[in-house]
Amino acid sequence: MSFGFSGKWLRVDLSIGEIKVEKVPEDIYKEYLGGRGLAAYILFRELKPRIDPLSPENVLIFATSIITGVPVPGVNRIVVASKSPLTNTYCESEAGGFFAPELKYTGFDVVIIKGRAENPVYLWIKDEKVELRDASHLWGKLTKETTEGIKRELSEPLARVACVGPAGEKLVRFANIMFDHRYAAGRGGLGAVMGSKKLKAVVVKATKKNVKFYDEKRLIEITKWYNENWRKQPGAVSRSTYGTAELITPLNKDGTLPTLNFRGGSFEKASEISGETLNKTILVTRSGCFACPLRCKPDVKAKYPYETDPAYGGPEYETIAAFGSLCGVSDLNVIAYANQICNAYGVDTISAGVIIAFVMELFERGIISEKDTGGLRVEFGNSEGLLKLLNMIVNREGFGDILAEGVKRASEIIGRGAEKYAMHVKSREIPMHEPRGKVGVGLQYALSPIGADHMQSPHDPTFEKIAEHLTALGITRPIHRLNLNYEKVRVVYYGMLWWGLEDCLGLCKFVFTPHSAGVLTPNHLVEVVNAATGWQMSLWTLMKASERAFNLVRAFNIREGFTYRDDILPDRFFEELEFGSRKGQRINREEFSKAIKLFYEIAEWDEEGKPRPAKLYELGLDYVVEEIYKS
Repeated sequence: MSFGFSGKWLRVDLSIGEIKVEKVPEDIYKEYLGGRGLAAYILFRELKPRIDPLSPENVLIFATSIITGVPVPGVNRIVVASKSPLTNTYCESEAGGFFAPELKYTGFDVVIIKGRAENPVYLWIKDEKVELRDASHLWGKLTKETTEGIKRELSEPLARVACVGPAGEKLVRFANIMFDHRYAAGRGGLGAVMGSKKLKAVVVKATKKNVKFYDEKRLIEITKWYNENWRKQPGAVSRSTYGTAELITPLNKDGTLPTLNFRGGSFEKASEISGETLNKTILVTRSGCFACPLRCKPDVKAKYPYETDPAYGGPEYETIAAFGSLCGVSDLNVIAYANQICNAYGVDTISAGVIIAFVMELFERGIISEKDTGGLRVEFGNSEGLLKLLNMIVNREGFGDILAEGVKRASEIIGRGAEKYAMHVKSREIPMHEPRGKVGVGLQYALSPIGADHMQSPHDPTFEKIAEHLTALGITRPIHRLNLNYEKVRVVYYGMLWWGLEDCLGLCKFVFTPHSAGVLTPNHLVEVVNAATGWQMSLWTLMKASERAFNLVRAFNIREGFTYRDDILPDRFFEELEFGSRKGQRINREEFSKAIKLFYEIAEWDEEGKPRPAKLYELGLDYVVEEIYKS
């Protein structure tokens, strides 16, 4: 008997309406674990190179892991993966909430969807009964309307719903998949992939737990230990109190709060958009995810001049910074309303904010005018213009239709030197963390297989003070955040494998260390895996599985035509910060280039960033060697 997984994958071909169940051997789970590992394995083997991500040939994957569904806090994230219509790279995005354990309990570990339906449909999974149902009446509806409408239609108020809004239907290249209309698989345009397939929603409901775990008593003991000890960790208490919005104040003071399209690192009105101010003004309550007591997610109700619905949640740090300091906007009500538009229509708040800040800078520099935008003028600090432009983007109206292509494509369409101000890596917009104040973040932006992403490795301050949990990963010496030497490269590499492991297992990075809010350690994770499966794995075995997945997604991108030339940062980060407490600071371009090359050597990639055959063979990826080393 298998523990921790059912060994069943659900395959759906929307083009012909076919539904199949595939039985998968245990060794695949031991090698790939779940999440990123299984998704990369499926996509590499089943996708033809260079396909159009918005074509029926693309595959959309919902993946759980061998530990999804255990009662331990933080083990609650669903991994959604496909080829990205924004970047043309491998793409994965994780979402918290309750969808992942509910899917696991139905008896399916993975759902694999290909093809394109003739008319809109949604996929309904109740235990092991699966059907495609008509969704024509739901097409065009917002995510909350869709979620509530499906639950009423099925008479299943406790069902979990993953859906797209109008932005996904209209193929906005950074459209989200929204889970219960508030948790987002939020980057890379997976909502556009789902919309291109005419798939409005995936709905899951389990009436019993169709999976068994090896040592449930030990899992309960770990959960009890967490519940008794998390309040002893100041970072966890702060995260529970303020959510990720707690970052606004310290990052602003530190000079690493992205401001005015990354020109500076401090915002003079940061206190007006801080977590403290949010709690005092628009916070109604806090929500959380499956089995987690932190409840770090805000539910807000702004009243004037834009009323928001707490059912859509509230803005997290990335959203506050993207629509706030990055755009020079200091009205929390406006930011909360922008967040609601994004959740209702289903678009990524980071990408949307970066694109609007890009437009604001183009206006300031005279590169574009009202003639380009149909009469709309959007300048830094212009709240009304921000909201109007956002609505144009999510509806693909007028100038918004160009911006819905993402900042890189939009800059190329606009021309006139606009490309210089488009902040992205591999076409994916830069997140709200300033790499000139923590250079390892710059490395992970450049080296991330999915384009610029801040959740690929712990950030530099983590490594300035060596805590006990870091020694489990072989990190024993502190290193300054601005160092870009061999030690920084090493810890970023180890960090990418550690956080990559968390993406293989569907973990919340706020619960498992290293993180200021983290409580559970790498050794706790080993215990959780073994209690769930009975396999007696080691941390080394788990890290090798992460390394396997990391190299597999790198190989996927190489097969798609990406090279070492794509492991770069925008020129702006090699220029001095214009203002803030770190004014004048920049990344040294030569040092950065040397660090990238050293990373390749540590990873056992060649000088062009290609995994060497020996490394691929060592990881059991012989089928990859055959693909990327074809003569």
